[in-house]
Amino acid sequence: MALATIGLGANLGAPCENVERAIETLRELGVLTARSSLYRSAAWGKREQPEFINAVARIETALAPRALLASLQAIERRLGRVPGERWGPRAIDLDILLYDDLGFEDDALRIPHRELFERAFVLVPLAEIDASFEVWRDALPPVERATVERIVVPAE
Repeated sequence: MALATIGLGANLGAPCENVERAIETLRELGVLTARSSLYRSAAWGKREQPEFINAVARIETALAPRALLASLQAIERRLGRVPGERWGPRAIDLDILLYDDLGFEDDALRIPHRELFERAFVLVPLAEIDASFEVWRDALPPVERATVERIVVPAE
């Protein structure tokens, strides 16, 4: 079994519900071992679009990296993602951030994720579930970290 870290994001439809549903759906691919809170963040790349809801989850999985990627893409399609522009709005986005300690790159996949250490919307929730990433989160410019806000969900 491998430990895979997945980044989740959405800014179309009901983004909070989309991310929560995606986290639950990850259980189809293995055992959910950790998940972050939900975070609201400014759009990255193409900024003229709605804010995103982001989270990070970890699963223990028997799937190899390429098989995991294919499974995540199938989940995205099931949850309403349609092809669109790079960094554009989406109902759900699932990215492999880390896969054990593997370093890997081909045309479709790079592990660790190419922009992992540049994106506050990934590093802030990742540091919540893995303290070893706090140093990377804290190395981001304060103005960048300020674009990410934890969503406090009222107790039911």
